[in-house]
Amino acid sequence: MANKFNESSTSSKPVSPVVSFMPPKPVVLVGLMGSGKTSIGKRLAKRFDLPFCDSDQEVEDAAGCSIGDIESVFGEGALQEGELKVISRLINQGIQVIATGCLSFTYEDTRRYIKENAISVWLRGDLETLLQRVTGKKDRPLLEIGKEEEILTKMMEDYYPLLEESDITVTTLDEPASITVDRVIIAISDFIKKTYPDYHILRSV
Repeated sequence: MANKFNESSTSSKPVSPVVSFMPPKPVVLVGLMGSGKTSIGKRLAKRFDLPFCDSDQEVEDAAGCSIGDIESVFGEGALQEGELKVISRLINQGIQVIATGCLSFTYEDTRRYIKENAISVWLRGDLETLLQRVTGKKDRPLLEIGKEEEILTKMMEDYYPLLEESDITVTTLDEPASITVDRVIIAISDFIKKTYPDYHILRSV
C-alpha cells in the first residue's frame, strides 16, 4: 500500500512527545486480543483530548447481550453486521479514538469502511506478548483456557495478512503503556505528514 506507515521506518525515539496536532480523521485501533486496544486507546484519547469509544461495548449495549451470545444465538453474520453499523456510526460522530473488536478489521465490509473513513492503527503483538496478557483469562470468548497458544497461533496465521492492510503498524511490547502511547503518537504524526502533506502540524513530535 502506497500510504502504509510502519514505525520501524523511522529512527525517532519515543520521548514523551508533546501532542500539538489533531488527527484529520477518527483513529481506529485494530488488532488481536491482548494487543492493548482498550488500554492504549483510553490513554491515547486522553493525550489528544478526544472522546474514546470501545466498539465491542457499544455493540453489546445495542444488542443487550455479550458479543459471545450475539454470535452463538444469531450467528457470525449478524455480529459482523452489528459491528459494521456500530463502527460506522462511531466514525461518523466525529474525531475520536475507537478501539475495535478482535476480528472487526478482518471483515471485508468493515475493513473497507474503516480504511475509507478513518486512520487505522494496528497494534501488532507477537505471540509471547499476547499470551502473557490473555492466558487464563475468562473474558476472552474466542479463546479456550489451556489452548491459548494454539488458538492465537492460528489466528495470527489467518488474520495478520488482513491486519497488515491498516494504515499504521505499531508493535506492542512488554513495556509501560505510556511508552506504547508515545510510539503510537509519533507513528500517527509521521503518517499524517506523509499522507496529508497540506495538513498543518504545529510542532514536530
